[in-house]
Amino acid sequence: MPHRLRGEFVAALGVDAVVDDPVELRMYECDGLTGFRVVPSLVLLPRTAEAVAAAVGICARERIPFVARGAGTGLSGGALPVADGVVISLQRLRSIVEIDPVNRRAVVEPGVTNLDISRAAAPYGLYFAPDPSSQQVCTIGGNVAENSGGAHCLKYGFTVHHILSVDVVLPDGTSTVLGGDSPHVGGYDLLGSFIGAEGTLGIVTRITVKLLAKPAAVRTLVADFPSIERAGDTVTAMISAGIVPAAVEMMDAVAIEAVEAAVAAGYSRDTAAALIIELDGPAGEVAVQFAEVEQLCRDHGTTKLRKAADAQERAVVWKGRKAAFAAVGRISPNYIVQDGVVPRTLLTTALTKIAEMAAAAGLRVSNVFHAGDGNLHPLVLYSEAAGEAERAEELSRAIAELCVELGGSLSGEHGIGTDKACSMPRQFSADDLATMARLRAAYDPHGICNPGKLLPTPRLCGEKPGVYRPHPLEAAGVIERM
Repeated sequence: MPHRLRGEFVAALGVDAVVDDPVELRMYECDGLTGFRVVPSLVLLPRTAEAVAAAVGICARERIPFVARGAGTGLSGGALPVADGVVISLQRLRSIVEIDPVNRRAVVEPGVTNLDISRAAAPYGLYFAPDPSSQQVCTIGGNVAENSGGAHCLKYGFTVHHILSVDVVLPDGTSTVLGGDSPHVGGYDLLGSFIGAEGTLGIVTRITVKLLAKPAAVRTLVADFPSIERAGDTVTAMISAGIVPAAVEMMDAVAIEAVEAAVAAGYSRDTAAALIIELDGPAGEVAVQFAEVEQLCRDHGTTKLRKAADAQERAVVWKGRKAAFAAVGRISPNYIVQDGVVPRTLLTTALTKIAEMAAAAGLRVSNVFHAGDGNLHPLVLYSEAAGEAERAEELSRAIAELCVELGGSLSGEHGIGTDKACSMPRQFSADDLATMARLRAAYDPHGICNPGKLLPTPRLCGEKPGVYRPHPLEAAGVIERM
């Protein structure tokens, strides 16, 4: 159906804003989760919010499924296309509309990269706090969709904590604004429901973000440990002591091996685990707490403390951590990045269990994660040539569900997307999921906005997302709903 409307899309957006070449369409068949691939019928490249609204309006009228796409760096299949639908790419909406240093905020379009916001704010002594590892390439529109966090989310929170308002195009093609200039808006928190909804409630076209003042002092260290357990216990002791670092990251030996092969960040190749700990704030407070952190590391058996001497060395340390996912490709061409959360006090339990599960599956798992808030990112390594792909997918799913069993969550920041939608009943009751479906249906009654993501796939062929409607065979008494 989208192809017969090509002329209408061209008239609304421009001839160079409609992609239908089969080869070019393949560029949009997946996001960072490459195990799921679907080629869309068309890709649309609007340049303005008005053009986005025009494209969505056509889709709404014709009931054509559409999927918004940013930089395609997502890791849960959240931007997976629909075969008989269109992809609406926001890559051309990349203007920084305003930097307002007095009110400490910026107004940006969704195609602006995360890091470019901080670069634009830097001359005013300000920055944008959320910092996903992909911040050089991931876009703020995608960050809003996934409620991204990053290494510094322990102290500064997630994207939702740094957004004042969003301009959105709703699934019927109309435009509205959620939130406002004030951090306190009366009524239901519609902005909060939209952030992290994974593009299922509409398309963001403009975002007003909060900016923070750069901290007066920043201190960073890397602490080696003889075991992952010792490193995990150190994190628990640190938080129990009342110290809230800006960031606490952990990498195991496999991840360190990959990072050193890729970027030579100076991590110890002979250690079982390393913690990257960063403190920031007033100089006096940072100095006192940094000394306390050093002592806690020693108390828990650190074998080496590397303290970054200056901003340049600190940048090298973080270059290694932020390159970890890509670097794993040096030791395994195929891997699945998982994302789950466990209570911080159960980090050791979770990591021990993951190691046992990996051994049972005959696969390697590399662990790189935000230790401070228990957000695990196990990378399941496999070889397609050895026929390990199916086992790797099963292990990845089992790890995510293990996090729920331990009292955590299926996702900390990568989202549910296509990857973990069928695991949602492990975390939420049927009533919970029905409530989510009703909220979604209030925004998108026809189920055309990023369908098939976030919520479980309907169990009966022909069921529609949203408010429950009986299947025709059920209505005829041929089958029963279980």
